[in-house]
Amino acid sequence: LPLLIFFAVVFFSCGKDPVQPPVTPPVTPPDDTVVAVIAKTITDVSYGTDPLQKLDAYFPKDRSANSTKSIVLIHGGSWESGDKTELTEFVDTLKGRLPDYAIFNINYRLSTNGINIFPTQEMDVKSALQYIVDNASKYLISKKIVLLGVSAGGQLALLQAYKYNTPVVPAAVVSFYGPTDLTAMYNDPTDALIPPALAEIIGKTPSQDPAIYINSSPLNFVTSTSPPTIFFQGGMDSLIKVTQATSLQSKLNSAGVVNQYVYYAEEGHGWLGPNLFDSFNKIQAFLSTNVK
Repeated sequence: LPLLIFFAVVFFSCGKDPVQPPVTPPVTPPDDTVVAVIAKTITDVSYGTDPLQKLDAYFPKDRSANSTKSIVLIHGGSWESGDKTELTEFVDTLKGRLPDYAIFNINYRLSTNGINIFPTQEMDVKSALQYIVDNASKYLISKKIVLLGVSAGGQLALLQAYKYNTPVVPAAVVSFYGPTDLTAMYNDPTDALIPPALAEIIGKTPSQDPAIYINSSPLNFVTSTSPPTIFFQGGMDSLIKVTQATSLQSKLNSAGVVNQYVYYAEEGHGWLGPNLFDSFNKIQAFLSTNVK
């Protein structure tokens, strides 16, 4: 009888708990799966409320918030004219030479007929940088930024780089024949038309308001912590005296700031051809060495 009870228990237990088929676990993708990020261009993005407070942005493929650096372009035009479209060729060149960089090409408000006088342009550059920094995560770029300005844009790039530590301290700055001392530019001009034009753009003469000239001159804000600087000057420039560049070189050297001064004796206020090619060779090498 006990044996019959044993078999009965075994029989009914097996009947209540049949063997289940094996369950295949869900497939989990590996932790290092990389989703490709495509290159992207966006134009006329507003960084302020004025129609001129716009920028174009060019983002490389496979960019990352940890490693993708940016270069910000600032056009010239004597602070009263000019447009970001003038630097389209710079954008194309930099895409080829610095393919891992994001590129921003900005406009800013222009000083005309007593409207938008200094420091409007200076503040617009600061606002554009604030927009870029605030949106860095969205754009998948880091907050490591290089400034590059041409002529009046060179002054604005240098001023931002030396004068401010917010919203970001630039990793480096590039200036093509940008003025560095506006008081000297007014008092010792290359042309008699420059002082009245400068007074109209700024809104005052140096004797009327010395502070605005001092505060708008990059030379006055160089310190030992200023970012690495490469700057270019033509020996035949009809607007910007060579002393504007050599004075900056002296100040940077005295402060111990990494810098490279490139002088083209036969060039004027802007150049093309072999010397422009050489300029970008030097920019590429300078950034490769000094921006990590």
